[in-house]
Amino acid sequence: MFKIGEFSKLVRIPTATLRFYDQVDLLKPLHVDRFTGYRYYSVSQLPRLNRILALKGLGFSLEQIADLLDEELTPEQMRGMLRLRHAQINQQLADMQSQLVEVESRLHQIEREDQMPTYDVVLKPVEPLLVAYVRDILPDHSAVGGLYGEVYEAIRPYLSEALHPNPENGGQTLVIWFDTEFKTSDVDGAAAFMLRRRIPASGRVRVEELPAVTMASVVHHGAYNTISDAHNAVHKWIEANGYEIAGPDREINLFHSPPITRDNPTYVTEIQYPVEKA
Repeated sequence: MFKIGEFSKLVRIPTATLRFYDQVDLLKPLHVDRFTGYRYYSVSQLPRLNRILALKGLGFSLEQIADLLDEELTPEQMRGMLRLRHAQINQQLADMQSQLVEVESRLHQIEREDQMPTYDVVLKPVEPLLVAYVRDILPDHSAVGGLYGEVYEAIRPYLSEALHPNPENGGQTLVIWFDTEFKTSDVDGAAAFMLRRRIPASGRVRVEELPAVTMASVVHHGAYNTISDAHNAVHKWIEANGYEIAGPDREINLFHSPPITRDNPTYVTEIQYPVEKA
């Protein structure tokens, strides 16, 4: 038998790692001297240790490795675990490739403009969202504000139970833009309130659950009359990173205070574009 230091040299693994494997019951010493506490290992343990190292090299966690070692797995079960690990690695590679494209895009943007980007676009999953809204063809983008009163009147009987979030502060609003190209007139837009539960539709007010979707998102801190800069930043990001727009975009009003004006620089708005890989 070998003392832990000797075994460490033999297998080229630090003694700290061997002690940790002992603590988590992955590789116990063959013998522990009850007087000195010295750990002793045997060459007969090398097959188990090599299996641990091989599985660790495949990316399995120590908990998974313990299960693989201690259970009598059938070949089919082992194949299943390896197929799952294969799928996980493929997904990690795809995620890393996506990050690489983003890094290259950001690098090219900085080199082209010789300055840091004003907006940081992030890709994020968005859960289904229940909203009450009025949709109309508007003379211009700013006219969408005139629709909120109509929506609020339909929600009024249900404010405390349906409005979400912050019902005491009038809830949270958003704009949905349905046009597939930029327009300065005859704009297809909707003014919406977020809801926590469904309420009856009324007049032009519709109640719908917007689907879960992946969003390219950016936060605009500034006036509404400069929000086009944020939209342009998202469009550039979508094109540079190999995505395409997959539905109506949204402007979520994170902070604004009445009276609502076009030039208040304190407003905070999140712009979201649903996207999918081109």
